[in-house]
Amino acid sequence: MTAAADHYDRLLAQHYTWMLGGDLDALAAEQADLLRGLGVTPAGAGATAVDLGCGPGNQSLALARLGFSRVLAVDTSEALLGELAAAAGDLPAISPVRADLRSALPLITRPGEVRTVVCMGDTLTHLPAKADVTALLADVATALAGDGCLVVTYRDLTGPLTGTDRFIQVRGTADKLLTCFLDYRDDDVVLVHDLLHTRTGETWTQQVSSYPKLRLGADWLAAQCAAAGLVVRRDEVGPRGMRLLTAVKGA
Repeated sequence: MTAAADHYDRLLAQHYTWMLGGDLDALAAEQADLLRGLGVTPAGAGATAVDLGCGPGNQSLALARLGFSRVLAVDTSEALLGELAAAAGDLPAISPVRADLRSALPLITRPGEVRTVVCMGDTLTHLPAKADVTALLADVATALAGDGCLVVTYRDLTGPLTGTDRFIQVRGTADKLLTCFLDYRDDDVVLVHDLLHTRTGETWTQQVSSYPKLRLGADWLAAQCAAAGLVVRRDEVGPRGMRLLTAVKGA
């Protein structure tokens, strides 16, 4: 298990949907609009999509609603996959898969059979090392059909924050507050400390956990895509201030 996966199991998984706003159906509708605007479509019957780092299912639900016949939803968190399975009750296209992203694609897909791979919500930065990102992109290129596409969103942490700017309130409600603190260790890694405060009656409880995130630059990631045989179509700032990259499999 990676440090990020352990962090989610110990702290974030049970609060993750709340952290994103609390309404999974609305989040899925938002992602469906985004993917539709990027031109992500099944383009025929029997199309397969893969959602790497699916979490509670924002993108998996969106892909199923866009008409994909099979959506392989991959995550390491049993709790988040369970949440997705409950939400996908009327969408038989979705198949939750508990697996490590670094080895999943060759195990669950055949070369050239996948129409779309999405890896969104900062999933790439949770991998242990940049070499894992490079290897994953190579697996994506192998899995994609000739006209298949990759959609990635991630947070570019290459520009370090300083002083009090390193303290970021993620979300706060009447009985729950999540704040993170960023500790820049070196050129490749930032250590993220999550501080979760929850209230029961008049009593507040604090939980703290930390995990490393990769600092992936836009130029570096685009170059890794090109080296894997993926042609970058879009590379820009997307929703919620995250980087958005789309690429298609080259000839």
